[in-house]
Amino acid sequence: MTRKQRRLTLIAVAGIVLAVALGLILYALSDKIVFFNSPSDIVAKAPAPGTRIRLGGLVEMGSLAKTDGGNVAFAVTDGAHAVKVAYQGILPDLFREGQGVVAEGVIAPDGSLTADTVLAKHDEKYMPKEVVEALKKAGKWKEGEAE
Repeated sequence: MTRKQRRLTLIAVAGIVLAVALGLILYALSDKIVFFNSPSDIVAKAPAPGTRIRLGGLVEMGSLAKTDGGNVAFAVTDGAHAVKVAYQGILPDLFREGQGVVAEGVIAPDGSLTADTVLAKHDEKYMPKEVVEALKKAGKWKEGEAE
């Protein structure tokens, strides 16, 4: 074997090893590479308590409850299922019932989400693309609504 052949063989083997490593990494992260989970995803997967997730959907009408000390409870729905969310802090100015929201936090033992971050839409026409797709998938999106 000549030096050139050994060098090409070494480069080819290194490329194969890197491709396999990248494939294994992407496979291991396939469940984690998501911007948020819809309530239907949460109900279907039933993540273990303590699992950190991002939940996206619409704030369910009539579910918003504020208590003393800045505690807020509401439900996020995709039209098919709803997940209760508990949050302590100041909500974004544009947060309200019937609007798109993404909440990040951990799953509580009762299946609700204890959020540490709540993100609301930024104007009257915007809704995150992922939320729109989840609503369309659930059959709750009406064509012509703001995108």
